[in-house]
Amino acid sequence: MIEWVNSIVQGILLGGLYALFAAGLSLIFGVMRLVNIAHGDLIILAAYMGLTTIVMLGVHPFVALLIVIPLMAGFGYVLQRGLLNQTLGDDILPPLLVTFGLSVIIQNALLEIYTADPQKLNGGLIETASIPVGGLAIGILPLVTFAIAIVVIAGLQWVFYATAIGRGFRAVSDNQDIAQLMGLNKAHVYGLAMALALGVVAIAGILLGMRTSFDPSIGAGRLIFGFEAVIIGGLGNLWGTLAGGVILGVAQTIGAKIDPGWQLLAGHIAFLVVLALRPNGLFPRVEH
Repeated sequence: MIEWVNSIVQGILLGGLYALFAAGLSLIFGVMRLVNIAHGDLIILAAYMGLTTIVMLGVHPFVALLIVIPLMAGFGYVLQRGLLNQTLGDDILPPLLVTFGLSVIIQNALLEIYTADPQKLNGGLIETASIPVGGLAIGILPLVTFAIAIVVIAGLQWVFYATAIGRGFRAVSDNQDIAQLMGLNKAHVYGLAMALALGVVAIAGILLGMRTSFDPSIGAGRLIFGFEAVIIGGLGNLWGTLAGGVILGVAQTIGAKIDPGWQLLAGHIAFLVVLALRPNGLFPRVEH
C-alpha cells in the first residue's frame, strides 16, 4: 500500500515540472491563439544555456537562472516581434509551419554546438536529499520544483488579472482590433507575452536539467507533455494547467508501478480519456 501512495506522491510532484512545461504554452495560446511547436526545443535550449552558464561561471543551476531567465525572455521578445508577429492572422497554419521550422533549427544548432551526448546540470546535494514523511521519502528537488510551479502559476495569474500589462494581454486576446483603437500596441503586447512565456521556459529547462539528463533531441517529448497538461487542464486556464500536469504525472507514475514500460503509455491514455469525456479539458476558461 505504501508503495502505491509513494507512486501517487511522486506523480503529483512530477506534475509540477509538467505544469512548468505547459504554463508558457497556455499563456501564449491564451493571449494570441498561437500554438508553438518549438516550445519543447526552447525548454532544451534553456537547459543548454544553463549548462554553458554553469561551466563558464562555476555557479549553481539556481544561480544560473538569474542569467538564463533574462536571456530567454529577451530572445522571446525579439523572436515574437521579428518573426512570429508576421505569421499571426486568421489562418493557424503559418505559425505552425514557422515554429516547426524553428524547432528543426534549434535542434540542429544544439547538435552542432553541444553534440548528441547526454548532459546533466549538477545541482549538488539537493538532487539526492529527501524528507522522511511517514513511510515515504520525499525528494527535496521534486518538492522544490512543485513549489516553484505553484509560485510561477500564481505569479502569472497575478500578472494576468491584476496588472496593466495583464489587462493588455486580456484586451488583445478578447478583441485585438478594439485594443489597437484604444492605443495598445498589439505587436509590443505579443512580444511581452512571449518574453514572459520564455522566462517560464527558462525555469522549466533548468529544473529539467537538474532532474534528468537531456540531449538536443528530447524537445518533442517535452512538448507533448506540455500539450497534454494544457489540454487536460483546459486551454487558457493556468491553474487548470497545474491540475493537468498533476493528473499526467500521477498517471505516468502509476503506469510505471504497474509495469515500467507503461509509464508514458499510461499518461497518454489518461490524456485520451479526458479528451473523450471533456473535449475542452477539465477546467476550461470561462469567457466573459
